[in-house]
Amino acid sequence: MAHNPQAPHGPQHSQEPDPAGSTQMFQAFVNQGATDRRGSATAGGSSSSISVGMIAGVVLVIAVVIAVAVIAFT
Repeated sequence: MAHNPQAPHGPQHSQEPDPAGSTQMFQAFVNQGATDRRGSATAGGSSSSISVGMIAGVVLVIAVVIAVAVIAFT
């Protein structure tokens, strides 16, 4: 976190939060998320592999539910 020369210092102001510091931390968090999204999009294939895995998982869950229903009703 960057030094904020306008922030209150000393024991008399220890109870008050530093709003500029919170904003800087939030901006760093948002910027890091944007960098991560750009990096994964340029890495290639990561979002498509997640989609394939999600589709396979949904198909597997549907198959298990059908199998349980067939067993329950026979």
